[in-house]
Amino acid sequence: SSPVGSSPVAPAGRAGRGTARGQRASSDLEPMAAIAWLRSAICVAVASAVHADPVALATFDGSASTTFEWKALLDPVMGGRSTGTWRVDTSGFGAFDGEVVDVPSLQAPGFIKAAADGKFPDASDAIDGALVLMVRSTTPGYAGFRVSFASGTMAPSYACAGGGSIPLSRGCFKAKFSVPAGEDFVEVRIPFDKFSDRWSPATGEQTATCAEDPSACPTAKALAGIKRLELWAEGVDGKAHLEIRSVSAAGAMRARRGGISDATARPPTQYNSCAGPVQKALRFGISGRTTPDVPVPVDPAESLAEAICCDNRTKVFAEPQFLYQAPDIDLYANLEGGVTTFYDSVCGVPLFRAPTSRTLAEFKADTDEHGWPSFRTEEVVHENVLKDADGFVYSSCGTHLGSYLPDQHGPRWCMDLSCIAGHPKRPGIVIL
Repeated sequence: SSPVGSSPVAPAGRAGRGTARGQRASSDLEPMAAIAWLRSAICVAVASAVHADPVALATFDGSASTTFEWKALLDPVMGGRSTGTWRVDTSGFGAFDGEVVDVPSLQAPGFIKAAADGKFPDASDAIDGALVLMVRSTTPGYAGFRVSFASGTMAPSYACAGGGSIPLSRGCFKAKFSVPAGEDFVEVRIPFDKFSDRWSPATGEQTATCAEDPSACPTAKALAGIKRLELWAEGVDGKAHLEIRSVSAAGAMRARRGGISDATARPPTQYNSCAGPVQKALRFGISGRTTPDVPVPVDPAESLAEAICCDNRTKVFAEPQFLYQAPDIDLYANLEGGVTTFYDSVCGVPLFRAPTSRTLAEFKADTDEHGWPSFRTEEVVHENVLKDADGFVYSSCGTHLGSYLPDQHGPRWCMDLSCIAGHPKRPGIVIL
């Protein structure tokens, strides 16, 4: 297994991307695209990143400000039979393990959880961002993982037992999350606007979402005074194993030009392979990934899409494996009925249509086996998808899409979702 953000070694997964990609000269571009490219590069030269560093809330490495005592708690309701344990591994992570079973008298699943009380660091600057968990699991199929934090309540444990359903129990904000399969710790981001302090203590399900009831949303004030953190396996029968290295809060990041906030910065001209800027409001929630999250130095104001699809310095790296399963992305839940067309994230040309000549289940299985969206020959729009001698794949307008990695079943195109999440090109309109 390889670290998140890098490419696993073939044949276990995505082949490592090889030699450095050659620079794309402006003379190779269409005139209008070259002008847009140069104009954007000039703007980037005067851009400065405006962002807050992630705030570590809890770790398991002994750091004084982020180390807390965690305890396992089991369902106490009328003879609950769920079992669970909590331990801290000497290598610096917490391990939460157990099994959720039905409460006999209720004939419904109970819960297990691990909780810590204390004065957690001020995370108010991250209110426009997400709670970030560094986790891995040997039960990635378990569908009942949740996380909660309490603030603004005099009795955090009471609030996190009531979920706003009993008097004076508001202030414990809860959200679901899932963990991709794999042996490495991965970053799971849960946007703060997905949390709510109105949820059922019987099921863990939200009774009112943040979108439905603004009073249920976390606020900057709430993030400034977190008193309790909880990790749950709840509302779904089954074995649950979760290992967690850290809990942090990360704000959204923007570039500032002349006092005006922009979504992202573009790579410097000498490293930029794209014919234009990445589209705004990319599909599948990709535009929400506003930080580059790559293991090489790039402009911190580049979005993940700009860094992976356009910046030559990241050529040998991919977006995080299983990104498409992240709670803020959830590709499968957002596929169109029947066949979905995937478009270039820069110029909007069609690239892939899937599933074609196979079932949706087969497309998902192929993708899940690899960890990135994977396409077969019949699904490729060949006039718009090119590959070089090293197996790197590009669109006809220069966007770096991923790698060509044939397997025992034949040709296979393994793509970064960040680069194929565009909107279709509209005649007469240049996407900037």
